[in-house]
Amino acid sequence: MEKNERLQQIDKVIGNGSFKDSWASLCTHNTPKWLRDGKFGIFIHWGLYSVPAFGSEWYPRHVYRKDSPEYRYHVNKYGPLDKFGYKDFIPLFKAEQFEPKKWVELFKKSGAKYVAPVGEHHDGFQMYKSGLSPWNAADMGPQRDILGELKKEIEDAGMVFGSSSHRAEHWWFFNCGRNMKESDVNDEKYVGIYGPAVGSSRDWLDLYDNPPDQEFLEDWLMRTCELIDNYEPQMIYFDWWVQNY
Repeated sequence: MEKNERLQQIDKVIGNGSFKDSWASLCTHNTPKWLRDGKFGIFIHWGLYSVPAFGSEWYPRHVYRKDSPEYRYHVNKYGPLDKFGYKDFIPLFKAEQFEPKKWVELFKKSGAKYVAPVGEHHDGFQMYKSGLSPWNAADMGPQRDILGELKKEIEDAGMVFGSSSHRAEHWWFFNCGRNMKESDVNDEKYVGIYGPAVGSSRDWLDLYDNPPDQEFLEDWLMRTCELIDNYEPQMIYFDWWVQNY
């Protein structure tokens, strides 16, 4: 499906929906019973950044900062970033010990009523099968639809399936790599994984300071709708920077 056709379809579905783009309309939405009664759920961050397993899921950003522990660790273990950048972890991300059924058995035993695995973190590597980008776990790395496998086990266990999208921050997430000579972020071949990597904002909370452009906003919308249409999560968590959208 072409981009314009996708966007037209999205507009049509939204137009026929129960809510309008206003606070007054959104405030009529009632908290679902499963969330109100569930109390306890599991929120999962697991992705490509688990290969270096150093620091946190913000490793892909901090590794391009020369003053960071992540940078020192990376260069000492893997070499310079223009030779071995974040994208080079993809072939090493094999998920050979990933057993979704055992994961969900543990979640169920904990008393959790809902589970929300990450769909896409700031790093731009989708954990599900996507028709919008080849940079995903089903086509690269483990070549498994991680999110889809978890969804099946979660719902089979009688728990509610949700997900999260942190794609909004991908607009700037790799921008530290722009200022490094020895960085693969500046290689146009990898724009699909590293994204626009625009310059740092002066104020992260200023909605009008270096906002995403129309092309990126449309891509974000299409990815969000793809996640909804193909995986039908009962909720989607958007991270803090989504206010800029």
